[in-house]
Amino acid sequence: MTIGNDPGALASAILKVYESGDIARVDDLISPDLIDHNQPPGTASGIDAVRVLVGAVKEGFSDTRIEEIFQGLTTDGWVVSQWRMTGVHTGDWFGTPATGRSVSFTGIDLWRAADGRMVEVRHAEDLFQLQAQITA
Repeated sequence: MTIGNDPGALASAILKVYESGDIARVDDLISPDLIDHNQPPGTASGIDAVRVLVGAVKEGFSDTRIEEIFQGLTTDGWVVSQWRMTGVHTGDWFGTPATGRSVSFTGIDLWRAADGRMVEVRHAEDLFQLQAQITA
């Protein structure tokens, strides 16, 4: 699939990377200089944070599906994506051992693209909703 400079296609492709766990694809879609305004503590750079999270989703969940609920483009070039992830908690998730429970949670990403890759992101995931499902 050729994405080119289409920010919406880039945002959708990134969701597919999280769904598939294809860490190698991250370098095609994300700038090495990604500015992540919500970067997890202890990660060296924005792109490293994406790699860590893609790997964690792949390790922690099976049957992962990510549905893009909404996508829009702002007048100043940001892509807004609301999504829902479903899966089964079959591996370690940041210290929480596998429970075998089904999960469903949502999030919102705001991406900015330049030169065919994402260069900036703001995001909010409902991790409270997820944690409640795997620790209840």
